[in-house]
Amino acid sequence: MKIRPSSEDALWMGAGALILALVLLLVWHFRREENPAQQLAFKATRVDLVGRMGLALARASEAEKSAVLAITDQESQTFADQARAATAEVDQERQELGKLLEKGGTAREKELLTQFSQVFGDLQHIDDDVLSLAVKNTNLKAYALAFGPAAETLAEMDAALSRVAAKTADSPDARQIMPLAFGARIAVLRIQSLLAPHIAEESDAKMDQLEASMREDEREAREDLGALAALPRLARDADLATAASRFARYGELETRILALSRENTNVRSLALSLNQKRKAMTVCLESLDALKQTLLEEPIAGVNYGRPQLPR
Repeated sequence: MKIRPSSEDALWMGAGALILALVLLLVWHFRREENPAQQLAFKATRVDLVGRMGLALARASEAEKSAVLAITDQESQTFADQARAATAEVDQERQELGKLLEKGGTAREKELLTQFSQVFGDLQHIDDDVLSLAVKNTNLKAYALAFGPAAETLAEMDAALSRVAAKTADSPDARQIMPLAFGARIAVLRIQSLLAPHIAEESDAKMDQLEASMREDEREAREDLGALAALPRLARDADLATAASRFARYGELETRILALSRENTNVRSLALSLNQKRKAMTVCLESLDALKQTLLEEPIAGVNYGRPQLPR
């Protein structure tokens, strides 16, 4: 036997259905109202992350340039640490953005972030090379030795040979002594003039040529000093002994200078910074800008970003 609902039951059932429909309508209405605001906030968070990544990249680049151009190890290391810290910020924000895109990013946004990650990885490798070279400052140390202790040592040698020539100018041996003394002095001046170009040189082949010229001048100076020492009149001359000892000391300094110059860390770090680093930085910023533009253009239902709506 079928039991039919009474009119009262039917009324209550109809009222319940109506109430349920109203509740569903209200939920849909408020969800619709909340979604644009939530989506805007979500977009703003992602755009802000991209902007912070760009600023951190700029800070890292500025600090890297300062590390390359700094004139002391301490300054170079300080700026290198700042550059690495800023680069670490970029990487942290990149990972944070990746997590947000996994939750609600488009396929295009994820693709652009992947592209940025690849070029950013290339930039990090170049940065590591630049900064590890910059903090060594071998060219600056070579200059300091060349224009400091080495220059002083050669000046003392030149002064000693000048005294040897002056005090023997009226002696019968002057015709032998004068050419040998001046020959050694000129050879030393030629050696000194080649140090700065060697330190500034980037090419190993050119450095080889400069060192070959130095060896020839050193051979001439050594032979002239030996010939002077062989003369009976100068066998026990104190000034000649001083010149010989300063020349030996210079040889020790030159070995250190050339070794530092060969490392070429300042020249190499500057070349990397001005060439590979600059190009990689440009690619990174372009990739980041493309991602930012894509995020800004992401459509949100009900939001026209201030553009006037056309009449229907």
